Amino acid sequence: MKRTPREKLLNPTPGSKIAAARDFGIDLTQLAENLKYTAAERIKRNDDAVNSVRQFAEAVRIAKAKQRSEP
Repeated sequence: MKRTPREKLLNPTPGSKIAAARDFGIDLTQLAENLKYTAAERIKRNDDAVNSVRQFAEAVRIAKAKQRSEP
């Protein structure tokens, strides 16, 4: 029986490149979880994450500027 990409990530064949990545410290569970979504959904989730980081960075910039302007 052929294994799904998700199964290959969660239980890599010993000696495979996927096993090497896992042994190096790559968190394959996150990759496997992303396979639940379509490509369009993954792109949307990525865009949402990028926008959240941008909003956070802007909030930090504003807070620092405010802190510098206070006596």
